[in-house]
Amino acid sequence: MARREVKRSVRRPARRPVSRPATKATQRRGPVHIRLRVGFILVAMVLSVFGGRLVQLQGIDPHSYAAMAAAENVVDVVLPAERGEILDRDGEALADSSDGLMVLADPKQTKKDAPAIAAFLAKELGVDYASALTKLRKDGSRFQYIKRQVPATQATAAVEKAGKEGFQGLWTSRDPLRNYPNGDVAANLVGFMGNDGPLAGLEAAFDKHLAGKDGHAEYDATSPVSGTRMPLGTNNRVDPVDGHDLTLTIDRDLQYYVQQTLMDAVQKSRAESGMAVVMDTQTGEILSLADYPTFDARDPAASPKSLRGSNALSNVYEPGSVQKVLTVAGLLDQGLVSPSTRLKVPGSYRSGDADIHDWYEHGMEKLTLAGVIAKSSNIGTVMAADKYADGQLREYLAAFGEGRRTGLGLDTESAGLLASPESWTDANEDRIDFGQSISVNAVQMTAALNTIANGGVRIDPSLISGRATNNSGAEVGTDTAERTRVVSAKAATETAEMMERVINDPVNGVAPGAAVEGYRVSGKTGTAQRVNSECKCYDGTTTVSFGGFAPTDDPRFTVYVAIHNPGNGGGGGTVTGPVFSQIMSFALRRYGVPPTGTPPSKLPTGW
Repeated sequence: MARREVKRSVRRPARRPVSRPATKATQRRGPVHIRLRVGFILVAMVLSVFGGRLVQLQGIDPHSYAAMAAAENVVDVVLPAERGEILDRDGEALADSSDGLMVLADPKQTKKDAPAIAAFLAKELGVDYASALTKLRKDGSRFQYIKRQVPATQATAAVEKAGKEGFQGLWTSRDPLRNYPNGDVAANLVGFMGNDGPLAGLEAAFDKHLAGKDGHAEYDATSPVSGTRMPLGTNNRVDPVDGHDLTLTIDRDLQYYVQQTLMDAVQKSRAESGMAVVMDTQTGEILSLADYPTFDARDPAASPKSLRGSNALSNVYEPGSVQKVLTVAGLLDQGLVSPSTRLKVPGSYRSGDADIHDWYEHGMEKLTLAGVIAKSSNIGTVMAADKYADGQLREYLAAFGEGRRTGLGLDTESAGLLASPESWTDANEDRIDFGQSISVNAVQMTAALNTIANGGVRIDPSLISGRATNNSGAEVGTDTAERTRVVSAKAATETAEMMERVINDPVNGVAPGAAVEGYRVSGKTGTAQRVNSECKCYDGTTTVSFGGFAPTDDPRFTVYVAIHNPGNGGGGGTVTGPVFSQIMSFALRRYGVPPTGTPPSKLPTGW
């Protein structure tokens, strides 16, 4: 029988576990749930720290931390408004603005080298060292103004040079720079801007009109110097509102000519100073208002402070014999005299406790009223004015505009002096008749003479074209000018014809040098003693003047010239008469005013 082979499973012997030495990793390992629990605890602890900090920032003391953040990162910069231009009557700029820059600093970066940077800025930009040093060290600030309105090339060069020398933390931003392209032309009126704002003239008086309102931009920046803004940070902006232009009645080219002519006259006569005004007879617009000496608006610091304005408006003086035409115009208006009224004029005239004399010695003279004006007789004027009733002369002079400001809009204008009714005496009136014991400014006198030129109607003088409101709230300009009848048209015409004899009478006329070839001209000389402000007495110096208009029978311009203390001893006819002639001739030609072609006045001056 076959034998079957039986398979048997052979069991291998079981392996023994190998014993290995324990490591640190195997020692830390534990059950999974223990490791998760530990992890959760750690996360909870971290979140608790952040949560507590958030509560502290937003709930407990948010304002202090916001302020700290602002001081660290928020930049608030000025966006300068464009200042309005000051223009002449033809739109030519007398003051405008160009690209300028402000220089700024980040004290966080400049603090370390503050003394060296302050010295650098004092040298390059002319800033005050101590003030700059304080700003450069300002704790908690990232933004300080070092200097404003710096020419762009100068500011850029200074900041670039600072960087090359290793000074960090300076940068620039736009800041329009004020320009005066004509230098001293009309600087006495326009004024100028200083580092802290307008300091004189129209720039100061109409600052609110011109300035506009600055805007500002506030934003988070990684660095004020780089200007890099944080994408999700603060970003607030208020746009600037630009200022308004101010258009003047001044004719720039005429102003330049008048200034040059006045300068020549003052220098040739070795005088102290002078002023001249040109007015449009029909509108009252001031076409030129000149002072000499004056200043350059581009560099006002180079001139004394007393010259950085208009003495023609701020300084007053006795007008002298130009005043006589106002006295006579009132008499003619009252019908108390005529141009042919005959007067026997003695060599002296008693008034109160003093004698009145003429500027020349003479015995008894037979003059008509026209002769009194032509020869400029003090005594003859007083004798004619004795016909006034009490208070009448003062009423006329007030109506002519004496004793009150003309209202041009410049707060520096003086009102002059016209005695009050209570202090008015007969002796006072006798001297006021011929221009003493009264004070005026040059524009007042021009407006008074212009009243005669304009047929007896006074027009408020204007310096602003249209209308504008100054800082004091006064609305001024050609649109606001008032017209007031002062004397009749007949009285004005008769006065103008008598004034013509001052120039064209070969015997008694005292100012032939004031003639303008081809034109009929009316005018009046003036020579007045000057009052010393310290002693309140006459000090021997004089103011000489000439005022008039042309053409006599159809006046277009009124011109007034006054020169203080001529050293050559000349009077109104010889010193200021020729200046009047030059200015009037230029104005007539410039505006194409033709001669009227009528014969000049031949009123008798003697009898």
